[in-house]
Amino acid sequence: MSPAAALLALGVLAAGPGEPAAVQTLGPRAPGRVRRVVTLAPSLTDAVLALGAGDLLVGVSRFDEQPEVRTLPRVGGFVDPSVEAVAALKPDLVLVQLGPGNQRPVAALAALGIPILALRLASIDDVLAGLRAVGVALGHTDKAEALARALAETRAAVRARAGGFPSVRALFVYGFEPLVVAGPGSFADELLRDAGGINVAQDARSAYPVWSVEHALAAKPDVVLDATHGVGGREALQELPGLRQARWVTLPSPALLHPGPALGQGLEELFRALHPVVPEAGR
Repeated sequence: MSPAAALLALGVLAAGPGEPAAVQTLGPRAPGRVRRVVTLAPSLTDAVLALGAGDLLVGVSRFDEQPEVRTLPRVGGFVDPSVEAVAALKPDLVLVQLGPGNQRPVAALAALGIPILALRLASIDDVLAGLRAVGVALGHTDKAEALARALAETRAAVRARAGGFPSVRALFVYGFEPLVVAGPGSFADELLRDAGGINVAQDARSAYPVWSVEHALAAKPDVVLDATHGVGGREALQELPGLRQARWVTLPSPALLHPGPALGQGLEELFRALHPVVPEAGR
């Protein structure tokens, strides 16, 4: 599934008034000492690994590519997890990225008596709240706080560096067919501003809108940030007036697709994409 399709399936395009809390617990209470964890999104696996609790993982989503979990069972995606596959692993806790697209299987898991920690992960504040909640659930509160502080410090440092450069008008693209971009309220929009960017989709009506080609052409971005990682459709847009003059940058890693501990790395990559003349640290 492409990044754009995943966003559409999660239902985050409709985020707005009445959206669920950033952290929800479903089903029975998790045991005081969690020993078996299943994650249903790479960002949640990232969080468990960053907390030093990778030994607790017994199953992950089919999208997980981290070498530490290469041999673990796959239990489906964050939108379409296999209830049977998850239940067969007898987890003490299932970590879920919350969205309308996965409500039915998540409710089925909770009905089977499996503890669920469901996280929204839309904004940076959501990500930090989710990281802290996972830390509490797995008994790594101090490590979670350290990771949250590290992200805050990275953001402050990048903002300070970006202050010395002109702002760059940017279009952040998750998918080309349809054209899905980062809008207001998304963590990518927040990080764009940290890095000295002006989001040309800042007036969109949702965090991850499906944008028309006409909107993209009229926006005339200085740079187009391609976060699709090889999904097709870019060539057709790249030669259109209003986009042909833009600098097109393929983001080097999926860090900005994973709302978790990797966002600090993603922000550094974003800063270098917007300000390519800036030498990397240590050079």
